[in-house]
Amino acid sequence: MADVARTAGVSVATVSKVVNGRYGVAQSTVDRVQEVIEQLGYSASLGAQSLRSHRTNVLGILVAEFEPFSTELLKGASAAVASTGYELLAYSGGGRGADVGWERRYLSRLSGTLIDGAVIVTPTVVETNHGVPVVAVDPHTGPSELPTVDSDNFAGAVLATNYLLSLGHRRIGFLGGRGDLESARLREAGFRQAMADAGVSVDDSSVRVGGYKTETAREPARQLLTQDPRPTAVFASNDLSAIAVLEVARSLDLRVPDDVSVIGFDNVPESALTSPPLTTINQPIQRLGAEALKLLVDLIDGVERSVHVRLPTELVERASSRAL
Repeated sequence: MADVARTAGVSVATVSKVVNGRYGVAQSTVDRVQEVIEQLGYSASLGAQSLRSHRTNVLGILVAEFEPFSTELLKGASAAVASTGYELLAYSGGGRGADVGWERRYLSRLSGTLIDGAVIVTPTVVETNHGVPVVAVDPHTGPSELPTVDSDNFAGAVLATNYLLSLGHRRIGFLGGRGDLESARLREAGFRQAMADAGVSVDDSSVRVGGYKTETAREPARQLLTQDPRPTAVFASNDLSAIAVLEVARSLDLRVPDDVSVIGFDNVPESALTSPPLTTINQPIQRLGAEALKLLVDLIDGVERSVHVRLPTELVERASSRAL
């Protein structure tokens, strides 16, 4: 404020009045001070602002790490915040905070002084006592008393499995996600249900855990693709795992989809850029972020509405799957 006052030729007290919208300053002086603030890029301290008003007009989006899913979700939240009057703060521990309870530590650093509420992506602990309004996206244990936004993971997995079955595949391998995530459990349950409904038994040796990451999915993918007999198709429970299947197939001189069909889940941007482009189940990730942001704003404003939002999934046919 001293820099602004010196440049505008007014007192620090006058700048303080302008910044805080107080009376007693001529409009010409207000215009001059605001012009200098714009020129200098001045911004009031969020911490100081929250002490005065108990509001920062900033919402947080908290993730364990930035990867394709959370990055796409952030795009949706960022687009939705534009019309709300709030600003958005994205916060991550850089992958170091993925252990149980990471969101508690993040919230303790940010709530009350920097943010008015938070969207937490795949929280490990589902509870309501966070100090500020919180919306969970794809929580570990599924919907609870905490407001949540997710996709219909079970129906999406049924859709993926039925698609492979419709192509004539019966020996289908499944590359699962993280055992601690409800979405992974539901995707495996959907796979098994679709197989059972079709009267096709599931060979448990063809069910592996890929962990939702390319690097952790490579070895389980290799185990699937070197089985005898080898699955004619693999349903990977997210696109990063499916990309690992494509990489491993290439290293084994297997052609996709001629030797093995592959389908993923999520429809992250990378899925359209693989060779061949990946058939996948689209969950509207950006819309998940937008809906979570809107729900959070409504909670802060006291709007009565449903606090559990579930979005539909759909099949995206590309070149990584074919009929037998």
